[in-house]
Amino acid sequence: MEDEGSRDSVRRSYDTVAEEYAARLHDELAGKPLDRALLTSLLEETGPDATIADLGCGPGHVAAWLAEQGAGTVGIDLSAGMVATARRRYPKVEFRQGDLLALPAEDGEFASAIAFYVIIHLDPRELLRAFEEIRRVLRPSGLLLLSFHIGEEVRHLDEWWGHDVDVDFRFLAPSHIAGLLEEAGFDVTMRMERASYATEVDTRRAYLLARRT
Repeated sequence: MEDEGSRDSVRRSYDTVAEEYAARLHDELAGKPLDRALLTSLLEETGPDATIADLGCGPGHVAAWLAEQGAGTVGIDLSAGMVATARRRYPKVEFRQGDLLALPAEDGEFASAIAFYVIIHLDPRELLRAFEEIRRVLRPSGLLLLSFHIGEEVRHLDEWWGHDVDVDFRFLAPSHIAGLLEEAGFDVTMRMERASYATEVDTRRAYLLARRT
């Protein structure tokens, strides 16, 4: 199927850049005060003795940051290369390889989830299914914090940091994503936008916080 082929391309591309990605971005939260504030707020709302899923966790630095703040954390990523890198760098954090459309998790396993810049790699037809799957693995009233690039374009990379890749980055409309979340069984409680930091690609970014109904 075309959609499965697209995810295979994403998987292979992130396998290819996993080590470079980790080396370049392992401390990126240090320069992102708003992201840290949103994650801290999510931690407070989630409460103690609960597990947070980091969906599309990449090389694991955000999951590790959450764990450093005292949260039980499970990182999940499509790329085996990213998961291997994350396990090596952060051996005290649990990481699993898995597809956003078929998450390796039990029903209601997580109290909260984050999904930073992961839905940008999905075909538009897959978004609702992904949100339904995320809802499945969240407990009742569980929280989801999403981020993505704002717009309508698709940026394709066939070279990334000197490596051959084949990956699309889809920009999304916050109102459309909010509508799909509500259709999937979430109540959107916060919407926020920001400009890029100097160290980031120049795009406008959206953050949505949604609660499982």
